[in-house]
Amino acid sequence: MGETVVPTPHVPDGAGPAKRRIVVLGSTGSIGTQALDVVARNPDRFEVVGLTAGSNRTLVAEQAERFGVRDTAFGAEDAERLVRSVQADVVLNGITGSVGLGPTLAALESGATLALANKESLIVGGPLVQATAAPGQIVPVDSEHSAIAQALRSGTADEVRRLVLTASGGPFRGRSRAELTDVTPAEALAHPTWDMGLVVTTNSATLVNKGLEVIEAHLLFGVPYDRIDVTVHAQSIVHSMVEFVDGSTIAQASPPDMRLPIALGLAWPDRVPGVGVPLDWTTASTWTFEPLDTEAFGAVALAKRVGQLGGTFPAVFNAANEQAVAAFHAGAIAFLDIVDTVERVVDEHTAGESSLEGVLAAERWARTAADRMLSR
Repeated sequence: MGETVVPTPHVPDGAGPAKRRIVVLGSTGSIGTQALDVVARNPDRFEVVGLTAGSNRTLVAEQAERFGVRDTAFGAEDAERLVRSVQADVVLNGITGSVGLGPTLAALESGATLALANKESLIVGGPLVQATAAPGQIVPVDSEHSAIAQALRSGTADEVRRLVLTASGGPFRGRSRAELTDVTPAEALAHPTWDMGLVVTTNSATLVNKGLEVIEAHLLFGVPYDRIDVTVHAQSIVHSMVEFVDGSTIAQASPPDMRLPIALGLAWPDRVPGVGVPLDWTTASTWTFEPLDTEAFGAVALAKRVGQLGGTFPAVFNAANEQAVAAFHAGAIAFLDIVDTVERVVDEHTAGESSLEGVLAAERWARTAADRMLSR
């Protein structure tokens, strides 16, 4: 994708203004539970027809009873089968990690709109996902990419100069690299703004998550890496921006609540009234924007290099990070070792085939290489 892609509505067969049939992948996680909250508040617009989770059968059973869902599944392979067997207008992929690639491809092949919160599947799948998706079939659910998709409505593809992703800076914003030496797993999980799972919260602390989002932005919108920037915005009110060729910058701003981008993902291109609380413009507030400290947080620059290398390198980057995050929380390595290990694995990698088998093989290689380095 060499040109900016301004998202346009994808209307699956049989879809229209009627109630949308929704499958929620990862229904027991943060994204999944908030998505079901959106559905519960808007029963005239959405109907849940399928639920999947990793292992929490008790909660899935409660959700299924609450929403009258007959079709449930556990694990990625069963999730793929459910997606292929259930007639859905929208599949929300809220699975964590690259295990979501198979369900992502299954959702696209089914013809449903894919509301994508599982960024890893796009990042590791790259060309596979792009080749499978119809124009406009993928609607981003990450708050940053949802913000960009909204801002892109303000101009044509040729009028876009650059994308600016905002980062909260995580719990260690403002610390130098030296001050990150002895941080603990508990400190890394103390995100000041967002309530997320262990892996995503840790990735936000290392800024690996922002690096993944840069790759995701490139794949979604076709903007070259040298025209995708990151700025640190501690208040998490401006979720991202698009700069246009005439010097205008369009920003999407709202209080930090994932229900808004989730609702947009389910209803795109329409908005769901009352899903979020608007900003209060009658009270004083201050928004700050700071440059990213690339010495303390090298993950974004590494991700850009990985993205430019393409092929199986993004899959290696993601898989090595997952292994390193697990080792950090097991007490086996220090915080700074996470990104340092990922970089060493990337440096050892030789590009593989950009096929599903090639991606999976690269992931296995990366996990083995990371474990070998982490055991030293």
